[in-house]
Amino acid sequence: MASKKIIAICQSGGEFVTNNEDGFLTYTGGEAYALDIDDQTVLADFKKEVAENFQCGTEGMTIKYFLPGNKKTLITISKDKDLKRMINFVKDSDQVEIFIIYDKAVVKNTPIVSGSRSTTASEAGLTPATPVDMIHCDDLLGADAAIDNTPLGVYPGSNDENNEKTRRAATQWENTITGVGQRFNSFAEFREALHKYSIAHGFTYRYKKNDSRRVTAKCKVEGCSWCIYASRLPTTQLICIKKMNGKHTCDGAAVKAAYRSTRGWMGSIIKEKLKVAPNYKPKDIAKDIEREYGIQLNYSQARRAKEKAREQLQGSFKEAYSQLPLFCEKIRETNPGSVATIVTKEDSSFHRLFIAFHASISGFQQGCRPLLFLDSTLLYAKYQGTLLAAVGVDGNDGVFPVAFAVVDEETNDNWHWFLSELKSAVSGSCPITFISDFQRGIRESLQNVFGEECYHGFCLRYLAEKLNNDLKGQFSHEARRLMIQDLYAAACAPKRESFDRCVENIKAISPEVYNWVTRSEPEHWANAFFCGARYDHLTSNFGQPFYDWVAEVNELPITQMVDVLRGKIMELIYTRRVESSQWVTTLTPLMEQKLQSETSRARSLHLLPSYGSRYEVRGESVELVDTDPWDCSCREWQINGLPCCHAIAVSESLGRSSYEHCSPYFSTESYHATYAESINPIPHLEKPIKGEPDMEHTVIVVTPPPTKRPPGRPKMKKVDTFDIVKRQMQCSKCKGLGHNKKTCGKVNNIEEQDPLVHEQDPLLLNGLVTVELEENAESMELESSFPM
Repeated sequence: MASKKIIAICQSGGEFVTNNEDGFLTYTGGEAYALDIDDQTVLADFKKEVAENFQCGTEGMTIKYFLPGNKKTLITISKDKDLKRMINFVKDSDQVEIFIIYDKAVVKNTPIVSGSRSTTASEAGLTPATPVDMIHCDDLLGADAAIDNTPLGVYPGSNDENNEKTRRAATQWENTITGVGQRFNSFAEFREALHKYSIAHGFTYRYKKNDSRRVTAKCKVEGCSWCIYASRLPTTQLICIKKMNGKHTCDGAAVKAAYRSTRGWMGSIIKEKLKVAPNYKPKDIAKDIEREYGIQLNYSQARRAKEKAREQLQGSFKEAYSQLPLFCEKIRETNPGSVATIVTKEDSSFHRLFIAFHASISGFQQGCRPLLFLDSTLLYAKYQGTLLAAVGVDGNDGVFPVAFAVVDEETNDNWHWFLSELKSAVSGSCPITFISDFQRGIRESLQNVFGEECYHGFCLRYLAEKLNNDLKGQFSHEARRLMIQDLYAAACAPKRESFDRCVENIKAISPEVYNWVTRSEPEHWANAFFCGARYDHLTSNFGQPFYDWVAEVNELPITQMVDVLRGKIMELIYTRRVESSQWVTTLTPLMEQKLQSETSRARSLHLLPSYGSRYEVRGESVELVDTDPWDCSCREWQINGLPCCHAIAVSESLGRSSYEHCSPYFSTESYHATYAESINPIPHLEKPIKGEPDMEHTVIVVTPPPTKRPPGRPKMKKVDTFDIVKRQMQCSKCKGLGHNKKTCGKVNNIEEQDPLVHEQDPLLLNGLVTVELEENAESMELESSFPM
């Protein structure tokens, strides 16, 4: 059975008067509207309907009513249950009086919400000092644009000083409309010009016609003769003003302009500044808008306006996802041999995108050493996501981006997919060494995808950071610093003997930490045990310059972000090709410098022939060089790819060139091969014309992923491990960590048990605490959470 409808007489803008005789309250003045309600009405929807009728916002709105027969006490409706209770109270009546009350502070700053019609603020019951006309939202955006009802600010008409600011700032808009015959590129451009013109001349208007073929606007004052008519020129896309009566027969021109600013309109104001200063901060936007236009914005409003301006300049984030299939096709067309793959979910929402340009693939295969650094970075665009990357290293130890992918989130499945695509793009006969963190997803994916064709080195930075986190609260700052320093030394040690010395230093500080280190699979991070070729690169953040590029563009729509990265890689390849064309050395400049340094050291060494092809080389240490396989017992040669000073000394004594024993990846010739290919530009993506289907290709509609950027400040970048070893608070009494003497629980407990202990013998207290700590230390074991 249908619920009974009750007429709610909503009143606002008046005031309550108390009758001196009986104390009853009477509401006088203001405006009233009648709305239908029943027991199915939701409070939030009811507030919105009230706001539309009174032309005001819902913020600061309080709804009150009288109980039947009681005109002395007002009851507040703050939740749906209160509204249903009121309906139950008046169910025997056909109507109920409801009073809409606004907080004065909120009314002063709350934007007026446009409904189905536009009224003055005095009509809405806000009783400002002077009447303030409001422009309808359609006036700002137009019929062919998305209507954005998010208010950004109100310019109070009663503030003469602010009015004067606006009048001065709006002077530049007085001639945005010049008269009949003026042309515009679109209706949106015409509407924006009309809006600025009305502000500059201090009047408000309303649309009589507003569609994709014509726009007719008239002054809002009844009877005023000002009007304007614009329509599309035949056979063109241009918009032309056909009729205009520029004279007002009302006092509209004398009214101080006050208006509601939407994100779209505010974005159109700041987009020109955003072109010049892409890092225009929201707080600076708010200051400039208030100074130039007298409109007060808070930080979030300024940020949203900046996002709208970016969208106007760069395009829609949502539209960028729909362009991805065509974008990938253009990459493959303009750069043959490139890999551009997009994968969607069952609901056609974006899942992942893989990009590897032919120039990057060829450069890695022809000239780079088989070494790749895997890492990820978060994207902070509207729909967020994560960028996965594989970065190589050229012969001059420069960053060489090979491939990257944009995925909806960092998961084991996405890493497996990325590595599978990477293998199909860069697979060769030589095993590849990967350096990454030791998360289980990457480890398992490398084993499943590459199998025995790769070596996996753990990033030393991640390893040291994990150790530091596990040590917090158990060791002093100095002890942690020394142990992490010894961990780095152990990782860099070329031989087993030096590795053992470093970990023994850790054992002297803590046997538990020593056990942690030995269980952390040193064969994946220590030079003394690692089987692959890392060329002395121990951390995965080698590709930081590439991730800095990503940080500069990670707020762009996805197609523009990828294209900007393409442009940066294209510029990098061209610049290094031009620079290297002037090189005349056999090796790249950096490697040539390292080789000459080792050659200088070799002159002070003494050689003793041993037997066969072996030589004993004496210097700071005694090493054995074998010329048959050409290796040295110091192992620096095998680790770095450049001959050590011992090998150079033997080579020169035999009259051979040391260049013969350098890795071919360090030669200038290999460097030229790395940057031999070029990346070609991608033509601008044109929007497909509606109604004209593509007969050659099946249209794939890609929608944005369901995830959006979370609220709050983004996480900071990871810092170097030695920077995060911060000094901890240490108690001066018990010498414990993480607290001071005032909050020391052990000392306070002892003093409570025997208050005379501290007074009689201060040393006794420290002795008791020290003994207790030593007993706890003996039983304490460092729990290892290292993934096995």
